Amino acid sequence: MFSRVGSVDRNALIEKSEDGWLFSGRLLRVRVKTSEIIPRYLSYYFHSSSFTDRVREVAVGQTMASLNTQILRGLKVVVPPLPEQRAIATALSDVDALITALDKLIAKKRAIKTAAMQQLLTGKTRLPGFSGEWDTKQLGELGVFLKGSNVNREEAQSGAIPCVRYGELYTVHNDVIRTFSSWISREVAEKAVKIRKGDVLFAGSGETKEEIGKCASFLDDFEAYAGGDIVILRPTNDIDSVYLGYALNVPGIARQKAARGQGDAVVHISARALSDIVLNLPTVEEQTAIAQALSDMDAEIASLEARRDKTRAIKQGMMQQLLTGRVRLVNPNSKEAA
Repeated sequence: MFSRVGSVDRNALIEKSEDGWLFSGRLLRVRVKTSEIIPRYLSYYFHSSSFTDRVREVAVGQTMASLNTQILRGLKVVVPPLPEQRAIATALSDVDALITALDKLIAKKRAIKTAAMQQLLTGKTRLPGFSGEWDTKQLGELGVFLKGSNVNREEAQSGAIPCVRYGELYTVHNDVIRTFSSWISREVAEKAVKIRKGDVLFAGSGETKEEIGKCASFLDDFEAYAGGDIVILRPTNDIDSVYLGYALNVPGIARQKAARGQGDAVVHISARALSDIVLNLPTVEEQTAIAQALSDMDAEIASLEARRDKTRAIKQGMMQQLLTGRVRLVNPNSKEAA
């Protein structure tokens, strides 16, 4: 099935579970009518970069790309002998199965981490060796609040100095800042706010009250800056900032932030509103132990994600080689291939 309008290079193979379904007029169907073509091989070929590039080239329409059956009929495909089609489809399916298994494992590990955060960061479950009551504190008691300074989209790739922009706290940074997407020039840095090791950065603007104030801790010693619509908590008490990065994103704290968010189309939260948020804090030693346990989970998830991404890259390389005939899985001169 191909998308007839818009993302015309997108397509999907109909599996047994979808047999008998109906499809809308915004889709086009390609049905194999010969036993000499394996549909799964054809589906992989349709996903190759050379084919999708060609589809985009031949699509018609100025405001929105469009395909029709006549255009699709005119596209040429490269088809090896049946045994080789089968071998290629099997090899790529095996890689897809590995990617799917990794995706499921990553989802499971993320769910375990979410449950662990809910238990450890609320004191419902204690790590071995820790006991005693937790203190109740307002964020305003933990340090001082600062406001980031504006760094617009054009300036976000103007240099080599790392910077955090408020939108990236929703899309890039989770609990702890580990990488950067924005790099600013020295001139832009002069109007931004420099962040320090241990700072906790909150998104001061957002689209929904449920997500407003999502935060992450900055733990590095190098020079970095915060853009506009970021509220910075700079702890002055003896506190583990890694712990804060995790603890200030749990559902209970998120509900407090949501209740203090202002606005409808665009939601804002101020430093004053954040300073009133209440949380329970264990001793610094227990904070550090909890932070380490959660960091270990994050490291495991990151390792699995890296393995999945590498597998996806390997699959792309395999498709490029196998679907163009540069690498052959079956000897074309063999009796079976003939």
